[in-house]
Amino acid sequence: MNELKLNNKRTILVGLAFLSICSFWQMYDNLVPLILRETFHMDESLTGAIMAADNVLALFLLPLFGGLSDKCKPGRLGRRTPFILGGTAAAVILMNLLPMLDNSYFQQAAPYKLVSFVIVLGLLLIAMGTYRSPAVALMPDVTPKPLRSKANAIINLMGAVGGVLYLGVTAALYPTAKTQGLDHVDYQPLFIIVSLIMVAAVAVLLLTIREPRLTEENRELEKKNPEWNLAKDDGSGSEVLPKPVKKSLGFLLASIALWFVGYNGVTTWFSTYVSQVMGEGIGGTATCLMVATVGAIVSYIPIGIVASKCGRKRTIQAGVVLLASCFLAGYLLTVRATSITPVMYVAFALVGLAWAAINVNSLPMVVEMCKGSDVGKFTGYYYTASMAAQVITPVLAGTLMKEISYRILFPYAAFFVAMSFVTMLFVKHGDSRAEAKTGLEAFEDMDD
Repeated sequence: MNELKLNNKRTILVGLAFLSICSFWQMYDNLVPLILRETFHMDESLTGAIMAADNVLALFLLPLFGGLSDKCKPGRLGRRTPFILGGTAAAVILMNLLPMLDNSYFQQAAPYKLVSFVIVLGLLLIAMGTYRSPAVALMPDVTPKPLRSKANAIINLMGAVGGVLYLGVTAALYPTAKTQGLDHVDYQPLFIIVSLIMVAAVAVLLLTIREPRLTEENRELEKKNPEWNLAKDDGSGSEVLPKPVKKSLGFLLASIALWFVGYNGVTTWFSTYVSQVMGEGIGGTATCLMVATVGAIVSYIPIGIVASKCGRKRTIQAGVVLLASCFLAGYLLTVRATSITPVMYVAFALVGLAWAAINVNSLPMVVEMCKGSDVGKFTGYYYTASMAAQVITPVLAGTLMKEISYRILFPYAAFFVAMSFVTMLFVKHGDSRAEAKTGLEAFEDMDD
């Protein structure tokens, strides 16, 4: 074990696939609601339903294509790389059709253009769903088991870099001074740049990572170290949780769903909210979200240190209080302003800190309640709770904004986050048994 050392360069290269994925999804969440509402004049409920479609599809596509890549016979490119290449190629072509249809509809509206936009959007979501699981699975394929936590930290950090890249490009291309007062904004340059980022990332991955050779080397290494396999077949099937632990798990999953309802409601609707309430363009929106992302990234290491001293549950609860407070502050700041102010950047940096406190510790609390052989199943519980919330909240928040007021967004988010503090009070299991991870390992539980 002491002789093993993570190949950081190789892991960074493997993480390029996740960088491209996160860059795309940051753009999707940021731009598609604006296009649906401002170009196609869809109401908030319908826009929210379309924005929830990616999460609905993910519930089926991610396990489906992850399993298909497992069963594929390794070829010259391996099992995962063909999915990554094919999915990226299809996504890049389809995503660049969206701004073309957007611009065409604005110039001359026609029902077939709206139908074409929705069809292309659906095909694009399917294309992205075909390769996310294979891209994530590539890391454990080429990384020895004892080193996968550190490797996962780098993979997730690469994903965060992808999001920041998109936000930086957006802030540079679309400052408020350039977009304010325009009847229509042409997003084609931004789609082209993001597609080039995706192509470049996957091209470097293809040229530098020899999946079949690395996978075989890793398998041989694990055969020589059978003690790494902690999952043992005891003949009893899956473990039955004691009732108190099952109760804690239920409340923890409820907490996860609640804070995702609040947080994802803001990330989905923020660009539209800022446009409607403050009259700001997408440049200011992108800068705020970039500040929040950077705030989360720089917070992970200190959050790991805090969790090692105070425990996961207390750290999460502190993050929940801070996040709800920031959303309430966001309401007060945005309803009284007509432009993004420095104080708002501070608030969003604190949003990043709060989300880091929650995110670093929630998944470990879930898997702490299971034995080693059930980690995959319990990780599935985590993602079921988070994705179900992300299916519901775009529609629910959009409907409330339509029926009540756009100004309901931040109070809505603060309420659901605050409710997660209540459910966390009933979680009695899953806290740290040993010191929490610090340093690079503190990144390992970032959510994509």
